[in-house]
Amino acid sequence: MTIDWAHFTPWTSLAGGVLLGTAASLFVLLNGRVLGISGLLGGLLTPKAGDIGWRVALLAGLFVSPLVYGWLAPEGFITAPRIDAGFGLIVLAGLLVGIGTRYGNGCTSGHGVCGLARLSPRSLVATLAFMGTGFATVFVVRHLI
Repeated sequence: MTIDWAHFTPWTSLAGGVLLGTAASLFVLLNGRVLGISGLLGGLLTPKAGDIGWRVALLAGLFVSPLVYGWLAPEGFITAPRIDAGFGLIVLAGLLVGIGTRYGNGCTSGHGVCGLARLSPRSLVATLAFMGTGFATVFVVRHLI
C-alpha cells in the first residue's frame, strides 16, 4: 500500500474533525438532540410544530458552507472532486445509503460521531457494521472486480 502524498491532508482533515466534533457536542449540549443528518431529514418529512426552522437552517448551512469556503479559500487550495461513476450508480448508491440509515436508525454522523461519543453500544455496532461493509466493498471493487 502506498500513500498518495499529493492528496494526503492530515491538517485539514484534523481541522474538519475538530469542527464536526465541536458542532455535534454543542448541538447536543444546547439542544439535547443528536446531530445526525438522516434524523434531521426524517424530521422534515414528518414535521412537528416549531421543529422545521432549525432543521431548514441547518440544512441550508450544509449546502451554503462549501460555497462560502470556495469563495474564501485561496486559489489552488480546492481540488475538484473526481467521481469515477455514472449518474445511475450514484443514484443507486444514494438510495442504498438512505435505506441503510433507516434500517440502522441513524447515519454515520448520528452513530459514528454522536453515538460513539455518548458510548452507545447500538452506535458501536452500527459503526462497525457500516465501516466493515465499506472496507469490504472497496476491497472487492478495487482488488477482485
